[in-house]
Amino acid sequence: MKLLLKGLIRGTLPFAFMLSMYAWNNFQGRAADAKVFLFYGFMALFLGLASIIYELKQWSFRKQIMVHYLTMLVTVFPLLLLSGYHKTNSFGAIFHVFLLFNKVGVILFVTTALIVRVRNSLMNLKQTDR
Repeated sequence: MKLLLKGLIRGTLPFAFMLSMYAWNNFQGRAADAKVFLFYGFMALFLGLASIIYELKQWSFRKQIMVHYLTMLVTVFPLLLLSGYHKTNSFGAIFHVFLLFNKVGVILFVTTALIVRVRNSLMNLKQTDR
């Protein structure tokens, strides 16, 4: 239950910010601009909720990666298709969005893994200096 609350906080805070940006842009009469904030808000919500997957110590890292990927595939990928920012008029166009989704996912995964590795190394150095 503690992890779920943590995920809700991680997802709800950016979602609330994006929702307020969506409302503000709608209020200003810029509905086309507002839509992007709504879709990014939902993506942030799902990313925040799914981030707790990596805190499940009883799961192997491989299982965490697979569950996270599948979670993003059923939440974020449809949002990309529904957002209207990508062509979806053919199978090839949808496949292109799928490739983009995976490319960005790999880049974010590798970047995050490197940051975590460097952070852990620095923390280990600090602990050995004591």
